[in-house]
Amino acid sequence: MKALVFCAVLAAAPAFADDLVARQGDDSVRLNDAPCASEQVLGRLPVEAREEYKSASAQLQGQNFSACWREMGSVAHLIYEDGDQGIIPLQELKRELMS
Repeated sequence: MKALVFCAVLAAAPAFADDLVARQGDDSVRLNDAPCASEQVLGRLPVEAREEYKSASAQLQGQNFSACWREMGSVAHLIYEDGDQGIIPLQELKRELMS
């Protein structure tokens, strides 16, 4: 299961991207505000819930995954293209630093 507890380290920089990122070692999950566009994930969601999910991507254990997410209380609920699910506490998400 890809439900990892992420610890993010944030460095100071003057500009930020719109994406939110959680990192733990080499693993990362990136959330953005664009509507979910992954047909594999959308096919797993009830039709009435599809508009609630936004686009996400993850790199976990060296593999890249498409995902979609929505806010649920104090966590981000993710559904991955392979059907796996996970949660990330919202407090662990940081705005991505632009290089």
